[in-house]
Amino acid sequence: MFFSALLRPPLDDDGWKRAEPAYEPDRTFGVHAGDALVGTATSFPCRMAVPGGAVFDTAAVTQVGVRADHTRRGLLTALMRAQLDDAAARGEVLAALHATEARIYGRFGYGVATRTQCVQVRRSGRGLRPEAPVVGEVRLVAPDEIEPLSAALHERIALDRPGMITRGETWWRSPAERARRDQRPVLAAVHSGPDGDGFAVATTGEGEFAARPLQVEDLHAEGVAATAALWQFLLDVDLVGEVTAHGRPLDEPLDLLLADPRDRTVTTVEDELWLRLVDVPAALAARGFADAPPVLLGVHDPFREANAGVYRIAGGTAERVEPLGGPVAPELECDVAALAMAYLGDRRPAELAATGWWTVHDPAALERADAAFATAVVPWCGTMF
Repeated sequence: MFFSALLRPPLDDDGWKRAEPAYEPDRTFGVHAGDALVGTATSFPCRMAVPGGAVFDTAAVTQVGVRADHTRRGLLTALMRAQLDDAAARGEVLAALHATEARIYGRFGYGVATRTQCVQVRRSGRGLRPEAPVVGEVRLVAPDEIEPLSAALHERIALDRPGMITRGETWWRSPAERARRDQRPVLAAVHSGPDGDGFAVATTGEGEFAARPLQVEDLHAEGVAATAALWQFLLDVDLVGEVTAHGRPLDEPLDLLLADPRDRTVTTVEDELWLRLVDVPAALAARGFADAPPVLLGVHDPFREANAGVYRIAGGTAERVEPLGGPVAPELECDVAALAMAYLGDRRPAELAATGWWTVHDPAALERADAAFATAVVPWCGTMF
């Protein structure tokens, strides 16, 4: 049913064998019309890092769809409500997803919490600057080593920055399966070094024999030195004319590493992770805030009204101090989706206010809110699901 909602042909028996592990029976919801399944939503458990170092149990939402002849009847709303209620009952403070369409999930309280860039790097022969911090060793790994080695490395790196999540066993089967189904060669390498480790997985496409495209499917590294070493390896692969990488973090300093920064072109900047604060009081209380002067933030959540209230952010933390409409008036207000846009640090409250996402009652509070929500690291998820 999910594939038909995406206007794709139904899975055959082999396809179902590959897809079946992605559906956890006690986390999968369906809507039936008679004997027909017309809507689905599922999730898998993971952990997510948030600013300040806290790590939350999170519902990674996927496989959401309603059959085309049953849309606009409230089925998706019912699925989302049941799924969020289930996440709350499990103690999952956050839910996250990747949206097929940007207009769907805001009404359920999801907001864009991380963004990524797609980069194309021309293999000009100049590569990285001689002064680039390339240290350690990069080695190719055999296809049967990709999953265990990458999984072990990602487990160490997974919670290094806000927005990153842990991966389950089912996830690790999918990149290799995609490559095998497409019959594209898989190129995988791991980096070992004193300043951090990392890994890269790439596939090759069709093109001129000596100038084929190389597509980076997955690249994670501990720090700039490991990142530089892996990019140097990718740009040194023979018979490649261009390296393309989707979903890269906005702060990846590739242009500063290249001998010719014009070899890199940013083709798109896109929304990546959509975040839903399932339990707003817990999410705000555990997030690390800068030690800025107090600010009173009113939060609206029509979909989960228990989250609404006025929150006082001060002293590096936050707590609910008053219901909305009480004697304590908020200085700033937003709905839970707009709060998610600032929660991991991707957007500043001031820019959200300037564009109408947040409402300002006291203009002086914006500077305090910007200071409180500020983070030293750009958030990034880096895991498609």
